[in-house]
Amino acid sequence: MGVKSFLLLTAAAIVPQAAVSQDVIELDEAFVFSGLVPVEINRTGSTVEIVDADDLAASEVSVENTLDRLPGVSVTSNGGLGTASTVRVRGLDGKYIGVTIDGIEVTDPSSTQTSLNFGSFTRGLVDRIELAKGSQTTVYGSDAIAGAINISTWRPDVDGRSGQAAVEAGSFGTFSTALSFGYRDGDGEVAATISRAQTDGFSALADVDASDADSFQETGLSLSIRRNLSDAVTVGATGFLTNSVGEFDSPFGVDKNVGQTDLTRTGARVFAEISAGAIDHEVGLSYFENDRFFPFTTSTESFIGERVKLDYLGTTDIGAKTTLAFGADWTEETSTLDGVASEASNGAVFGELVYALSDATDVTLGLRHDVFSDFDDQTSGRLAFVHRAAGALTYKASIGNGYRAPSLFERFSDFSPEVVPLQPETSQGFDVGIEADYENASYGATVFYTEIEDLIGFDPTAVTVARPFGAYFQAPGTTVSKGIELAADWSLGGADVFASYTYTNAENDFGRLSRVPRHDLTLGVAGALSDTLTAGVDVRSVNDTVNGGSALDDYTVANLTLTQSLGDDRDVYLRVENIFDEDYETVPGYNTAGLSVFVGLRASF
Repeated sequence: MGVKSFLLLTAAAIVPQAAVSQDVIELDEAFVFSGLVPVEINRTGSTVEIVDADDLAASEVSVENTLDRLPGVSVTSNGGLGTASTVRVRGLDGKYIGVTIDGIEVTDPSSTQTSLNFGSFTRGLVDRIELAKGSQTTVYGSDAIAGAINISTWRPDVDGRSGQAAVEAGSFGTFSTALSFGYRDGDGEVAATISRAQTDGFSALADVDASDADSFQETGLSLSIRRNLSDAVTVGATGFLTNSVGEFDSPFGVDKNVGQTDLTRTGARVFAEISAGAIDHEVGLSYFENDRFFPFTTSTESFIGERVKLDYLGTTDIGAKTTLAFGADWTEETSTLDGVASEASNGAVFGELVYALSDATDVTLGLRHDVFSDFDDQTSGRLAFVHRAAGALTYKASIGNGYRAPSLFERFSDFSPEVVPLQPETSQGFDVGIEADYENASYGATVFYTEIEDLIGFDPTAVTVARPFGAYFQAPGTTVSKGIELAADWSLGGADVFASYTYTNAENDFGRLSRVPRHDLTLGVAGALSDTLTAGVDVRSVNDTVNGGSALDDYTVANLTLTQSLGDDRDVYLRVENIFDEDYETVPGYNTAGLSVFVGLRASF
């Protein structure tokens, strides 16, 4: 099955039908970064989902809602745009997911567990998203037990000047706009994107007067440049800056509207690529800062997380069938809470061997060894296999281990253990899948299994004078998340029909994991109503979810998109979300949006 099939209905609603069919035909020409080097998508043993610019064009302002439609992904939010949101992949939450933007790691070192809050991250700067599911620790290091999300900003894809622009307005006083422009020639390229999103919002808390809406606004800027100094040497830089301000509701106390949060994310990377002799070299230096003001408690209000990373990667072909990638990196993370800083560093060496057993079969072996400044070293490995059988079938399998290093907060805060230092959580996992691509249909099924040991838990009864509220500890037991992902789509005349279903059973010694749906079903249809008008409808049903052992209500949400082509790469669209005004919660006590209507215009030039 094509990895983009899950978003076929969205693409069909924003581009002409002929272009949709062409996208499906050309899927195998796509390259993905599921390993140390990019490979054709039909040569990776990982399960990879791709969200491209067309998929994002008429989707929701928030990135997490687009991710929520992918097989094996679920999202929970504490309210509307700008509030705290957690992305889960195959039942495992954000602390087990690595995230990069243009190669810059963007998980927050100052958060309780190192992760990215997608709730304050809009689509404005995003041009493409890749999600590689399963253990990715050998490539990304700590945290990527459930998978890794790679986000790319816009780049010109034709020589000369080019760009794109989009504007949208709709319910809750929501307005968003983005403008990308750049230049490309034989000597290199330069690109920039500026974006703005704002909303009056709605009340996050279900028991607060509906008139007490929580507003949010975000401004973003990204820049990139590549320059070929010679046939063998290329240098470049990428960077982004986002600033967001949002109102926040606290579930505690009488005055539940506690004021505004302010978040600034800054990332930059410089790199050099050298292709001389038998080995291609790349060296990079990146910096990331997450500066967050969060007046939720009276104890800590300022959170600053910083990361500096130096990395090297070498790539060489060994004969006609083997590619070897190898490298090393060094990372230093700092967390500053109300002026009190803690820091730690680690170094790693890694390698990956891709071997073509035949024209139809590839095997990938990856190994990584991390050395940490304050706990035991970690070694991880991964073996992946893909076989493109005669006809339409492709078989995939991968097995690997990984780890999650304790966060700086878990290690050095007032809640860290007094006697025995925390050690990393460790994991083992595998997935096995089969895909079938035919001219007018595609199908896929993947079975997955992950277990995590040496869990880092919190014990509120471990009270001491230094730790009056309890402490973190290495909890006994094992967390297991297992299930199956199914997907299919059919081209029926002028319409495309899509279906996907994920079954997830995630539990530990204390019971089922909270907020992980056992059954997640999506159905959709898209097609051309005329030569210039297309439509897409999708329905998502989420069932059998618990929160702390208590059952949450099931819910079903439907969405509609109509797109009118204006010619010359211009489209105007109408998007209706939650058509039937379903009243539901993904986090108990927090509202979700009801019936919402948005209109937008998108153009390329």
